[in-house]
Amino acid sequence: MRIAGIGCRPGTPLPALLAALDAAGGADALATIPERAPELRPLAHALDLPLHLVAVAGIATPTKSPRIRAAFGTGSVAEAAAIAAGGRLTRARHIHGPVTIAIAEVP
Repeated sequence: MRIAGIGCRPGTPLPALLAALDAAGGADALATIPERAPELRPLAHALDLPLHLVAVAGIATPTKSPRIRAAFGTGSVAEAAAIAAGGRLTRARHIHGPVTIAIAEVP
């Protein structure tokens, strides 16, 4: 199963999220931080996918953004969310406009 860990700016519209997920090759489930639930719930609903709201502070990621570390306690929200949802990261974060997506595989 492919989990898309997603980070985005507050207020990111559904079409931008759909385009980013399509560019990443799709997923079987979505994961993000609770703060982004308002943006991601419509995406999960539109695609009939489960949405995992996860804590990401303290999760080590390949990407090390100082701004994200200061705000959320991890180097990449997308990568950490994918890992926290139970996956092994197979694609580091990819930035698509206001959306960042990382892909993890769950056995």
